[in-house]
Amino acid sequence: MYPSALLPVLLSLAIVVLASGQAMAEEIRVAVASNFANVIKILALRFEAATGHKVALIYGSTGKHYAQIRNGAPFDAFFAADIKRPELLEKAGFALPGSRFTYARGKIVLWSPRAGYIGAEGEVLEKGAFTHLAIANPGLAPYGKAAEEVLRARGLWDELKTRVVRGENIGQAFQFVNSGNAELGFVAYSQVRWPGHPVEGSWWEVPQALYTPVDQQAVLLKDNEVARAFLSFVKSDESRALVREFGYATP
Repeated sequence: MYPSALLPVLLSLAIVVLASGQAMAEEIRVAVASNFANVIKILALRFEAATGHKVALIYGSTGKHYAQIRNGAPFDAFFAADIKRPELLEKAGFALPGSRFTYARGKIVLWSPRAGYIGAEGEVLEKGAFTHLAIANPGLAPYGKAAEEVLRARGLWDELKTRVVRGENIGQAFQFVNSGNAELGFVAYSQVRWPGHPVEGSWWEVPQALYTPVDQQAVLLKDNEVARAFLSFVKSDESRALVREFGYATP
């Protein structure tokens, strides 16, 4: 069931798509930064229910998606975890001019499934009572870059870098911790926060002053009416409210 306020938005999207001449249901392919997986799954399901079209979601690191798009990957839209890559794609002619927009500002947390372990200010980092600390690859994933910035800001990067295990993306970094292969890790807040449910384990929400803001942008890669409608749906007030429920800030 959808909130009553959302129904006009969904109906208008359905009308837009039908008016575009798309008599048959279409499937669009959307490349998505892994941190946004939990949210966009729900948004895609709502869009599909309203329009009859399908949204195929392909998750991965922003850097890897960027390289794939430059090499001709058949994506219709791209939800990155930064501003840099969508901007570069637009400048290089791989994205439609004027379609780029900020859909979320992410937050990182130091998290462990173990209760009472992290400390109110992440003191476990200085104590060093762990073998492995998971982060996303800083060269591919903006959340990994943010994690490295936090460790450098606390003067711990050189000391701890031999204990750092790098996931290709933030989803893999989360799995390292969730599976017990790493005792703790820097993950996206959205990965441990679910609307209506308390965060399990222990965590430290990292102050924004310790890392570059993780502003996340989306961009249209093909002039496809269904993809345009999906991006418009993500911009709606109701969709943005859902994004905030998962711990993101929105414009």
